[in-house]
Amino acid sequence: MGPFDNAVDRLGIVLPPPPKPVASYVPFIKVGGTPKGGGMVYISGQLPSKDGQVIFAGKVPTVVSLEDAKEAAKLATINALSILREACDGDLDQVKRIVRVGVFVQSADDFYAQPQVANGASDLLVAIFGDTGKHARAAVGTNVLPLNAAVEVELIVELK
Repeated sequence: MGPFDNAVDRLGIVLPPPPKPVASYVPFIKVGGTPKGGGMVYISGQLPSKDGQVIFAGKVPTVVSLEDAKEAAKLATINALSILREACDGDLDQVKRIVRVGVFVQSADDFYAQPQVANGASDLLVAIFGDTGKHARAAVGTNVLPLNAAVEVELIVELK
């Protein structure tokens, strides 16, 4: 086990089996690279779900509090990392850099703290990957998300 997988363990995070798509798409796409590695991995948007059930549902902050929305972003990121681990053939140490994180927040009309919600994802990635986890980001408010999820997180990752 390398340092990134060790960091997951040290933080007490259990990466679940990769979530199955809820519609007509694939969980990830690898682009570029060679048979020896490299390239980019695009992780499809992941919801804050466990065992196929959305855990945090509804608008932020009227139904889901700001603190719970941050936890939702963290859970969605954990699901994205389980897919990333699969894309890396079980070895997160193939990650060269987390390039971009997209966080979508199902927001009440007068909610403007999407960046704070997105910190649930960003802080987790930095805790696991250190400087390798520092990334560009978009935190976007939207009126609805699939399955009424409070948050959806997508990742773009560069591989070694």
